[in-house]
Amino acid sequence: MARFSRSSGSRLLYSLTTASSSSAAAAPSRLHGPQSTLASLLLLGGRCRHFSSGNLARAKEDKEPWWKESMGRLRNIGISAHIDSGKTTLTERILFYTGRIHEIHEVRGKDGVGAKMDSMDLEREKGITIQSAATYCTWNGYQVNIIDTPGHVDFTIEVERALRVLDGAILVLCSVGGVQSQSITVDRQMRRYEVPRLAFINKLDRMGADPWKVLNQARAKLRHHSAAVQAPIGLEEEFQGLVDLVKMKAYYFRGSNGEKVVSEEVPANMEDLVAEKRRELIEVVSEVDDKLAEAFLNDEPITPTDLEEAIRRATIARKFVPVFMGSAFKNKGVQPLLDGVLDYLPCPTEVRNYALDQNKKEEKVALSGTPNGPLVALAFKLEEGRFGQLTFLRIYEGVIRKGDFIINVNTGKKLKVPRLVRMHSDEMEDIQEAHAGQIVAVFGVDCASGDTFTDGSVRYTMTSMNVPEPVMSLAVSPVSKDSGGQFSKALNRFQKEDPTFRVGLDPESGQTIISGMGELHLDIYVERIRREYKVDATVGKPRVNFRETVTHRAEFDYLHKKQTGGQGQYGRVCGYVEPLPAGSPVKFEFENMIVGQAIPSGFIPAIEKGFREAANSGSLIGHPVENIRVVLTDGASHAVDSSELAFKLAAIYAFRQCYSAARPVILEPIMLVELKVPTEFQGTVAGDINKRKGVIVGNDQDGDDSVITAHVPLNNMFGYSTSLRSMTQGKGEFTMEYKEHAPVSQDVQMQLVNSHKASKGAE
Repeated sequence: MARFSRSSGSRLLYSLTTASSSSAAAAPSRLHGPQSTLASLLLLGGRCRHFSSGNLARAKEDKEPWWKESMGRLRNIGISAHIDSGKTTLTERILFYTGRIHEIHEVRGKDGVGAKMDSMDLEREKGITIQSAATYCTWNGYQVNIIDTPGHVDFTIEVERALRVLDGAILVLCSVGGVQSQSITVDRQMRRYEVPRLAFINKLDRMGADPWKVLNQARAKLRHHSAAVQAPIGLEEEFQGLVDLVKMKAYYFRGSNGEKVVSEEVPANMEDLVAEKRRELIEVVSEVDDKLAEAFLNDEPITPTDLEEAIRRATIARKFVPVFMGSAFKNKGVQPLLDGVLDYLPCPTEVRNYALDQNKKEEKVALSGTPNGPLVALAFKLEEGRFGQLTFLRIYEGVIRKGDFIINVNTGKKLKVPRLVRMHSDEMEDIQEAHAGQIVAVFGVDCASGDTFTDGSVRYTMTSMNVPEPVMSLAVSPVSKDSGGQFSKALNRFQKEDPTFRVGLDPESGQTIISGMGELHLDIYVERIRREYKVDATVGKPRVNFRETVTHRAEFDYLHKKQTGGQGQYGRVCGYVEPLPAGSPVKFEFENMIVGQAIPSGFIPAIEKGFREAANSGSLIGHPVENIRVVLTDGASHAVDSSELAFKLAAIYAFRQCYSAARPVILEPIMLVELKVPTEFQGTVAGDINKRKGVIVGNDQDGDDSVITAHVPLNNMFGYSTSLRSMTQGKGEFTMEYKEHAPVSQDVQMQLVNSHKASKGAE
């Protein structure tokens, strides 16, 4: 059990000795002379990998390439979960046990220091994670890159982009709250990016902890094919340790911070439960692993190694989710979870990643994931640091060195890498080079989130990530006119860093409008402008991002004719507008069905531009028109007077002319709201949701609480947290996320149109 109870002082030495000894056993021919040093350095997870060309050449002569060992000892993982499930607390413990930090601080600690990964003052004050933070650590000679992500749905893009570049993930579930709404969202994101995962049921020390209930919820709600690989010894105040169902050992966590892991035999009073749970684990894994199924059906004895290998195969193939348990806050169960990351999650070469070859019409190309190929790296996150823009890169293939020239495939620009660093929350460590599978950051590289970099020998792009549309807007303006420069600098920076944060100008009022994923999202940015740029901003009433659409087909035939002496303007367009079919991937479609040359083909793009411009603001309430198809069937032109401008204006007026005949309706964002309230308040809360024109779609019982799921218009959800607190004596909680845009009722439409007309009249 030496590997668990090492003090941080002896950790480096231990890694070197175990690395050398284990490697010596594996490949004796390679360990003599300078190569023993090379192997030791490689086995330290590539932390010191800057070696001479002589060593490299010798390593290449061997049977295995030099990077094989280093890549096998690398893990890229993310930690995601619902709000307050303990992600940041878990990361803090991982950093402590791996020797990256030397004392533990709590997320909402009384010492005012706050957790390492919550580096922003705002995060420490509010006790929530706002930005995902990257770090790395070494455990048993393996290098683990970790990204701690926010739990709040308003910062969902941070989770999206972290999962886009990771090879594995830990889904943290609360043993009391179970599978909550955001757990489902995060799990959906993990599926989208095909990320193999482990589940960790946290907070077993809390009142009402029931890991077996949570496991069944994960199977039912998340459709996980999962089973526990551990069983807890006692629960709530009596939670003492864990039984490993694979190795059949009991682990207890001793010492002031649980840093000493003591291994003992399984307690006698738990033998029956452990045998039953182990059998269940073997059965569940053998359903998806043929090798284990064969041994199981033939009643052969299954050794811990056989079971461990089968779990690894099934997890990497995303057919199985092993479930770990513990209490991060009480320092129990973190070290076995780290072992689980090494044992069951894939290294970079075991994951299939694909790029699109721009030279071959975006043909899909499988990347080898090794340092041998051409450089392919994805910029997945940008941050404005003290020294300029910091770009986080995930390297999928090849090697990147400080001073190298790289090419941004999306813009075609050639750039030099001035500085290469490895991140530890908000601290950085300079490195000379990094290879495939690693997550690093570069300075001074101008790019956008989602850009792909190569060394110029290939033109590959990585598929970009899914960016949800913003659902809420606020009008903001700086209090003093002098701070306008700092204000726009702040907005430009945040817009570049966060793809879900948009900045626009209201053409009618001239106000700056910021849009985002919810009230908290926008509040945080306004607060950050105040703190980081010392600019006080006044905030207008939140504005909902309505949309307009048409419900019927309507014809248009418009002639734009203007004679002003000299060249006039002449353009005629005929055709129709109609709604797009449900589920259409595009929101605006333009089709040219003119036969012959009634309108010269050179003017068609100008006509399309005119229609697109007109669709930017519908005539009902001035919001963009979506799900509309414009078909051009005929028209007329003049040999002298026709021009691009004439046809663009003809298209704009034609759209306005036929728009009211197409029976337009207003669409509003509908939110999926999940409420958890004590059962005694269920009637009051349900009545209030009906008052807000919400539709209740689900009502479950969870202990003494009712879990209500409803679809509610966002426009009716402002200030809801305050009214929910007053209705439930502060005991109710809710989460909401965007579901879809849906038509508003006739009375609401009339109300919105009238208030729009009134505000225009007042101007």
